[in-house]
Amino acid sequence: MFEAFARLDHVLQAFLGTLFTWGMTALGAALVFTTKKVNQKFLDCMLGFAGGVMIAASYWSLLAPAIMMAGDGALPAWAPAAIGFLLGGLFLLLVDKLLPHLHPNTPLEKAEGIKPKKQHRSTLLVLAITLHNIPEGLAIGVAFGAVAAGFPSASLEAAIALAIGIGIQNFPEGVAVSMPLRRDGMSRRKSFLYGQSSGMVEPIAAVLGAIAVIYMEPLLPYALSFAAGAMIFVVVEEVIPGSQEKGNTDLASVSLMIGFTVMMILDVALG
Repeated sequence: MFEAFARLDHVLQAFLGTLFTWGMTALGAALVFTTKKVNQKFLDCMLGFAGGVMIAASYWSLLAPAIMMAGDGALPAWAPAAIGFLLGGLFLLLVDKLLPHLHPNTPLEKAEGIKPKKQHRSTLLVLAITLHNIPEGLAIGVAFGAVAAGFPSASLEAAIALAIGIGIQNFPEGVAVSMPLRRDGMSRRKSFLYGQSSGMVEPIAAVLGAIAVIYMEPLLPYALSFAAGAMIFVVVEEVIPGSQEKGNTDLASVSLMIGFTVMMILDVALG
């Protein structure tokens, strides 16, 4: 199976990789059909795990290869990584400020950037998770595009590991959207549809990222670092606070450590 996948076009590989991550989002959202309420400790554990996966992926799958790729350039090897990383975080910060959205488990009256009841909770929740899925899809696309560009520090195995890691952390994101909507009285079917729809943006971002780096190779270190910065911003601004706001701080912290370890093993072993 791996050999057949390796022979595919790298843009198609990126697309298929993010179909998997989208599927994991849908799988998490599908829990709404089996239960009316997910244990809060379980959800905080999954969010913490997701944060650990994203932190590890940001370094091993994105920043470290970016530094290696920039080693032969005119600038110091750290410069493209630093510039791209900061730009990625700044981009997500601006998006958070400009677009109204609602964090999971946040009351509607505390939604960022809007007046109470101006928009439905469902739209705001899906928008929040969708915004955060863009850098994840971009990261996968850039990773597969780096393989196509022939960079020695990029490998198909590492790109696959990144897709697997992001897919794992997408599971709690699907849960975090569908379950609050179900608690608000929405039907199971609609709660699932809203929950899984937040992952639809990842294949689009992945294809765009792969195409961009294949045809604009000098931008690759910046693109990898940009995706890393955006992902770290999401972890610090959303995932970690969300995993600890209900008081399960120790559980969420240990889960983050486990998630980091799992993604590190995946990336090092497969890369």
